[in-house]
Amino acid sequence: MIKIYEDLIQFTEVLPVVNLACHQYLLTTKEPILFHTGTAAYAKELIPQIKKVLKNKKLKYIYISHFESDECGGLFQLLNEFPEAIPVCSEITARQLIGFGITSNFIQKLPGETLKNDEYELEFIEYPSEVHLWNGFIAFEKKRKIFFSSDLVFTFGNFHGEIRESNWEKEVNNSGALDISQKLVDDLLKINPKFLATGHGPCVKILE
Repeated sequence: MIKIYEDLIQFTEVLPVVNLACHQYLLTTKEPILFHTGTAAYAKELIPQIKKVLKNKKLKYIYISHFESDECGGLFQLLNEFPEAIPVCSEITARQLIGFGITSNFIQKLPGETLKNDEYELEFIEYPSEVHLWNGFIAFEKKRKIFFSSDLVFTFGNFHGEIRESNWEKEVNNSGALDISQKLVDDLLKINPKFLATGHGPCVKILE
């Protein structure tokens, strides 16, 4: 684990079969929020690291952009260790969590809605990442200006704690968002992130 940006901690699971780094992030505020869980196999390694960072604090939320093994495969184990934690997810992911018997306790959000407290404000952006291309979401933390890209920004390789520099328009154009929809491109260009916390690959410091 490593502090990657301000009070954001990055954890990394590496899938050697496909040479892919899968990142999880923990925002270490009074109401800590974990972004993605990693796979079920990785959970036993991730949980002690989270406990070390949190110390006596409780994990408040677990953000899930969409229902896939590296985004929420370890959720069952995490909820066993942090039973007070509440998953934050889309309508489709909520159905999957119930259907697989993982949990029925979650906060369901729609694109355009927010999750906010005194320390952070997450805005959810529509992203067709779910099974059958139903809409999940990606998130922008407006106070720190961190964009959590999930699978939208994707680079193969074993990356941990690495940061490159780029500008936002270039990152949007190179992300493949236009192949998904013009609406997604338009939505992304409305925000102004300073840091891109990728799901896979190096993170990105956004230049002015």
